[in-house]
Amino acid sequence: MSRTPDPEGPLTIAQLAQLAGVSSATVSKVVNGRSDVAATTREQIEDLIRRRGYRRQRRPTKPSALIDVLFHELRGLYAIEVLNGVEEVARRHRLGVVLSEMGGHHVPGQGWIEQVLARRPAGVISVFSGLTTEQSERLYSRDIPLVLLDPTGDPDHDAPSVGASNWNGGLAAARHLIGLGHRRIAVITGPARMEAARARLDGFRAGADLAGRPLDPALERHGDFEIEGGRDLAAELLRLDEPPTAIFAGNDGMALGVYHAAAELGVRIPDDLSVVGFDDLPKARWTIPPLTTVRQPLKEMGAAAADMVVALAAGEPLPRQRLDLATELVVRDSTAAPRNG
Repeated sequence: MSRTPDPEGPLTIAQLAQLAGVSSATVSKVVNGRSDVAATTREQIEDLIRRRGYRRQRRPTKPSALIDVLFHELRGLYAIEVLNGVEEVARRHRLGVVLSEMGGHHVPGQGWIEQVLARRPAGVISVFSGLTTEQSERLYSRDIPLVLLDPTGDPDHDAPSVGASNWNGGLAAARHLIGLGHRRIAVITGPARMEAARARLDGFRAGADLAGRPLDPALERHGDFEIEGGRDLAAELLRLDEPPTAIFAGNDGMALGVYHAAAELGVRIPDDLSVVGFDDLPKARWTIPPLTTVRQPLKEMGAAAADMVVALAAGEPLPRQRLDLATELVVRDSTAAPRNG
């Protein structure tokens, strides 16, 4: 008896079921993100979908009028600024916004992907976090677009992304402080595993090198983008026998920590210490003194990521896979020339 040849191209639910040796109902559960399927069976079907693709037998099901936004955490003004941009675009296109939060982790758990597949959103925006390869492939196999915003690591080549020109921002901060006459400058960076933190440090180093004032490794500290970390590392730097006259903090949160350390040690800003942050969150202008910082256009980044999702959901090609929006140094009262000239 002749063997029926394997079908070519993407597979329907019936074809997936035949190849996997399961019922069409079981394949339908996996395709629709249902959790009541044995793990080994699910993996077998997901592997077939990854290798062969999935073709709906009828007219494609219209996705939900939703954009899924995944945050590593929702506390703080960073998330609010990004969300304001996403919602501005969503309202224009009559889309709702669903928020997911990972409690400070940067990779979502398995339960998250099941929920997304069940919702069938128009697309997903992953903010300052990353998906596993398997999670990304499961989205792609269901034609759910994924856009990375402020990616934490090297951007996935298959995923469009939106970021800021972090390197240029670091360069501008270095030029500003050196231009004021500072020579003993410290840097408190974000985590080295994060692309934005590395780019800001590299840009600052480049600015210092170009000015003939390379950074002193003894004045470099690696932080965590948290206020407490900025405070503790700044206190360590300010207790040195020769403390810095300026500190560049990798984000506004750590810059606020620098303010706290300076206040505890009786160091005046900017008389004794100049401070530059990064982000220009709304609170930056209300610190005392108002913070000099590099503006990262977070609202605009959120809007750009949402525009990408809308375009991809409509089947439109993107003009570019990676979009970097410009940063801008905002000079306020936390920086001044060093007292010793």
